[in-house]
Amino acid sequence: MNFDPLIDNLAEIIGAVLAIGYLLLAVRQIIWCWLAWILSSLLYLYVMFNAGLYMEAALQIFYVAMGLYGWMQWRKGGTEDHLVVRRWGLGNHLFAVSVILILTLLSGEVLSNYTTAAMPFMDALTTWGAIVTTYMVAKKLIENWIYWFVIDSISIYLFVSRELYFTAVLFFVYLFIIIIGYRSWKQMELVQGESSN
Repeated sequence: MNFDPLIDNLAEIIGAVLAIGYLLLAVRQIIWCWLAWILSSLLYLYVMFNAGLYMEAALQIFYVAMGLYGWMQWRKGGTEDHLVVRRWGLGNHLFAVSVILILTLLSGEVLSNYTTAAMPFMDALTTWGAIVTTYMVAKKLIENWIYWFVIDSISIYLFVSRELYFTAVLFFVYLFIIIIGYRSWKQMELVQGESSN
């Protein structure tokens, strides 16, 4: 399928800008982050499919659904001020990582045998990792930032290999915003602890 390179680049750039907007709003726990997320995901559906990253393309459909779910979860508290930062125990993390690895092996094998997908196992790893981590964001689990740091670090290599340079730069910028996000949520967690005493 032939795509217009100008449209491809424009979709990637606008998707990247919206993705940065999402993350900056999420750091500040502003609910409008989910709208930026949804719009960015729709653009990246096109970009990833065109790049032959089929798991990443499918991930964008999931992201749209999770954007709606995240919006509803964050609205449950009434206002952004009532969102509560939480943590998972070790058992939850072991389960989450096991699920990511098993699904990566299974879908990577399917992709490598039945599609022309580029880098099927790495594509699968970043996709399943992002799915689990997105759920963690919607549930306001502070460890989501650590998961994102690992996934985004791997994703940089994946996107450079497919010549998605704007997206690779976006994910590099993400690494710095992730650190800020973790610190911000950690501070909020401390404030919540003090107010509950």
